[in-house]
Amino acid sequence: MKIVTVSPKFQVVVPRSIRESLGLKPGQKLLVVERKGRIELIPEREIGELKGFLKGINPEFEREGDRV
Repeated sequence: MKIVTVSPKFQVVVPRSIRESLGLKPGQKLLVVERKGRIELIPEREIGELKGFLKGINPEFEREGDRV
């Protein structure tokens, strides 16, 4: 877990290790979501980058009766 500081202009810097692991680039857009008292930043990706991201997911799980 990393700690960042909110600037007087309400800006934060994403730590280098996180930028590198997520492959963030300058000017890239992030979706900002407030959920249950926390802030989530989600990188916006090109549709082509999402190809195969569900590879290996296990579709075998119990579904609710109205979802079958």
